[in-house]
Amino acid sequence: MARAANVGGAERRAAIISELAAATQPVSGSALAKAVGVSRQVVVQDIALLRADGHDIVATSRGYVLQEGKGASQVPTRLLKVHHGPDDLEDELTTIVDLGGAVLNVMVNHRVYGKITADLDVRNRRDVECYLESIRTGKSFPLMTVTSGYHFHRIAAETETQLDEIEQALREKGYLAQVLPYEDDLQ
Repeated sequence: MARAANVGGAERRAAIISELAAATQPVSGSALAKAVGVSRQVVVQDIALLRADGHDIVATSRGYVLQEGKGASQVPTRLLKVHHGPDDLEDELTTIVDLGGAVLNVMVNHRVYGKITADLDVRNRRDVECYLESIRTGKSFPLMTVTSGYHFHRIAAETETQLDEIEQALREKGYLAQVLPYEDDLQ
């Protein structure tokens, strides 16, 4: 990986895309940070900006993967509808990451406001703790509260088998919810 230190944000994000495009396997946030000469947190922010600009970057438990121009997706993802209260949030997220999944985002489908999506990039228990702490200290509520606990997660994993295991575990815990006919187009 080429070091791109002391460059502006646009150049740094271009370097990140270049690193991901050249990679044959997922690239960790730490490796990207080292390659472009910034902290891992700056890379996470840059990834969010790149996604907002339309780049198809998937976070897995082993790192980031650029999906653009690769035809079939290298990293399997699945959109799951779930329902639970705020007290079950930690259990839901740790269930997913403990089975090798990465929670890419959360999305609600509000009848008035429409589809609202927020990137999460939760890949391990530490990410779960940081997310929950941000909710607590930010005096904010999880997005799912605007739809009475119903929400969707885009989950990535290394294999379809892992996604099946995650889905089954969420089903066994009673978190999976039925996708309604008007939500079919969200997939």
